[in-house]
Amino acid sequence: MSVPCIEVKHLQKYFKVRGGFLRATDDVSFKIEKGKTMGIVGESGCGKSTLGRTIIHMHESTGGQIFYNGKDVTKVNHRELKELRTHMQIVFQDPYSSLNPRQTVEQIIREPLYLTRKYSRQQISDEVTRLMELCGVEERLRLAYPHEMDGGRRQRVGIARALALNPDFIVCDEPVSALDVSIQAQVLNLLKELQQKQGLTYMFVTHDLSVVRHISNDIGVMYLGQMVETSESKELFAKPLHPYTKALLSAIPSTNIHAQRERIVLKGEITSPINPKPGCRFAARCPYATPECGKPQQLEEVLPNHFVSCHRCREINEL
Repeated sequence: MSVPCIEVKHLQKYFKVRGGFLRATDDVSFKIEKGKTMGIVGESGCGKSTLGRTIIHMHESTGGQIFYNGKDVTKVNHRELKELRTHMQIVFQDPYSSLNPRQTVEQIIREPLYLTRKYSRQQISDEVTRLMELCGVEERLRLAYPHEMDGGRRQRVGIARALALNPDFIVCDEPVSALDVSIQAQVLNLLKELQQKQGLTYMFVTHDLSVVRHISNDIGVMYLGQMVETSESKELFAKPLHPYTKALLSAIPSTNIHAQRERIVLKGEITSPINPKPGCRFAARCPYATPECGKPQQLEEVLPNHFVSCHRCREINEL
């Protein structure tokens, strides 16, 4: 059995706040196979971005383990972290704020190469040219500044910068949410082409289920810092099992105006992520909740390769 590119086990990331700890990521476990895309979905504030940034050590984890190609990289020193960053990169959500406004396109892309101290000036210049061509950034923009480009071109520059050190794992933190729909399709197709050419592994963070369906092999659904369902992409859309996943899917707009669809409207107050009580955090909004939902819950394999964190899953879905 092949070793997954990324595997996290019971990963936790807590932030100290007034009154206790905000559990942004709490007991999350999953794996991403090499060359595949894992989509992470959920509403704003569920911990998707924090999860991705914790995996690549932009945040240090509170607990749990992170494995890269089978090696435990949960705790690394400065030298090990510098080496790890050549293999793990991130593409940020906002291509304007993530690029230095005082640097040209050439300077932005060449900076990671320069910091490694491994390349000559000519090698860096040649590599910048190659990366610009690879990501569809016109040569005429080599000396342009971020404010002189539209959002799509800025995001292409961000992708080129992420690829500069030839990583094999990239966290895509809502990379198309700030772009127009037509430009979104171009950037998504670019990411898929790069994955095929270079064997990249992606963790794709988004709140847009239509986007994640297009690009992901597997999908994990998060709610208030915890994973509530994971499955292959086609399986999840064909047969969602967790009540929260069903509500998310029912909110996707349809192009068929004659289609009869049941819209699931969630009611109730969202549980506070600060010092939450044990048990299902979705219970306060779940129409199927019972006192049993106050017990601790974990992901269980309900169907082949389909994991759900819900005591009543089999009963609700009549499995």
